[in-house]
Amino acid sequence: MLRVMTWNIRTGGRDRGGPDRLDRVVGIVAGQAPDVLALQELRGFDRGGLMAEVAGRLGMAPQLARSCLGQPVAVLVRPPLRVVAAGALRRPFHHAAARVVVATSAGPLTVLGTHLYPYSGGRRRVEVDWLVAAVRRAQGPLTLVAGDLNSLDPTVDHTARLAGMPALYRRRHLRRGSDTVDTRAVARLLGAGLVDLWPSTAAGAPEADGLTVPTRFGGAEFAGMRLDYLFGSAPVAARARSVRVVRDGDAGAASDHYPLVAELDLDPA
Repeated sequence: MLRVMTWNIRTGGRDRGGPDRLDRVVGIVAGQAPDVLALQELRGFDRGGLMAEVAGRLGMAPQLARSCLGQPVAVLVRPPLRVVAAGALRRPFHHAAARVVVATSAGPLTVLGTHLYPYSGGRRRVEVDWLVAAVRRAQGPLTLVAGDLNSLDPTVDHTARLAGMPALYRRRHLRRGSDTVDTRAVARLLGAGLVDLWPSTAAGAPEADGLTVPTRFGGAEFAGMRLDYLFGSAPVAARARSVRVVRDGDAGAASDHYPLVAELDLDPA
């Protein structure tokens, strides 16, 4: 069984003038023991050896994707899972996107870890098209997209929830110049044949069980949302046994996002 985790750790687990949360972040990840870990908002991880230090503490091998404007992202892999290809998607993402291919018992699994543009649905729509193109270039049928997509699920009515948000933050989730909720990024992934793994494994569960923001730590820009996703190709979705939001322990104080963890019926090759 392969365990996959995605988590936005908020500004590298460290706040200017605030608490250092990185030890909590490392402890939570270690407790979940993922085989594949997608991390977002890795401020400072691209200098001073911080990425290598954190990966070493977790016993994982990292693939860091540097950001042109925002913050880096990374995909980390735990042995004996073997990396057969890795790199960054060479597109001008506001944050970044990392691509890692690992060898599994069912063939190569391509993992795309990313963090989409937070401020505009139109820009997210452009970035998600780059992701879809990368999915189509994958080595085989097993593909997983993981990360903070900053986008809402088109199958859910978000009107009431958004109405209670400050206008500055509400605009991030509306189409430009209108009151229409912008769900195009997630809809594009669904339209490309990918499966949203949380609802596919949690049929009948309350919507609140899948919400990933905000936490007890904070998040004034959130209003009870699911912004963090695991999307799989149909063969990956068929192997998804569970997906859950991690809320126990220090998870509510380590970041403004909760981690998302999935169990896939795959083994290292």
